[in-house]
Amino acid sequence: MNESAARKLIVEIGKLLYERSYVVASDGNVSIRLDENTVLATPTMTCKGRMTEDCLALTDMEGKPLSDKRASSELAMHLLIYRMRPDVKAVCHAHPPHGTAFAVAGLAIDKPILSEVVLTLGCVPLTSYGTPSTDELTEAMKPFVAHHNALLMANHGAVAYGEDMWQAFDRLETLEHTAKIAILAKALGGANDLPQEAIEKLINIREKAGYLKENARCQACGYLHEAGIACELEVSYPAGQQGNGRKISFTREELIELLSQAARLG
Repeated sequence: MNESAARKLIVEIGKLLYERSYVVASDGNVSIRLDENTVLATPTMTCKGRMTEDCLALTDMEGKPLSDKRASSELAMHLLIYRMRPDVKAVCHAHPPHGTAFAVAGLAIDKPILSEVVLTLGCVPLTSYGTPSTDELTEAMKPFVAHHNALLMANHGAVAYGEDMWQAFDRLETLEHTAKIAILAKALGGANDLPQEAIEKLINIREKAGYLKENARCQACGYLHEAGIACELEVSYPAGQQGNGRKISFTREELIELLSQAARLG
């Protein structure tokens, strides 16, 4: 994609993020990798719903400015993903309410409850907390980037990435939609996981169709292994990160309030 088209697309995506309340104020950041050493990114301290094409920043892969515009202070997150995933050409970071609620609660989105999510996204792990705009954040992400296409960052938000900007945005949107469904299902008594044999079929379909490759079998949630599907690759996760989930109990009043809040956010 040429730079002019990339500028138009980032502005369009920024408006979508803002209109859907995935970001507010100057939250979030978006980037496109134009070539091996050039990244076009959203600027610092700018509302994503009010950006213009000329306000975007150009940097190299080390974060060095290539224009007079200053990139987001969280650009290091994007650069880490580009370095670890040569297939990725776009990154989208935001604070979608339902997905971020999982991150704040210390929960991964890792339950096989929707066939479409198993097919196109896979599980979304929770990384340990790292201070935004510091090496703490990128260090926490490193064990997961190679085997996942979206991450939740504890007490922070979500990031998704893909071969192009629309794929990155679609993955973020899928993450948020799944989180909302999971919260509503919890309020109704809990979601039912897909049976193991169904998961195996979905994994085979997604690999044949090219939605996700075999390296995605190393995802942290463990439901692939429960279904008898293994990967030759090995990946190590920080202590306490494998599976990430924990049991949560609600009173009737809390469930009613949770459902009401989810409806209002929708």
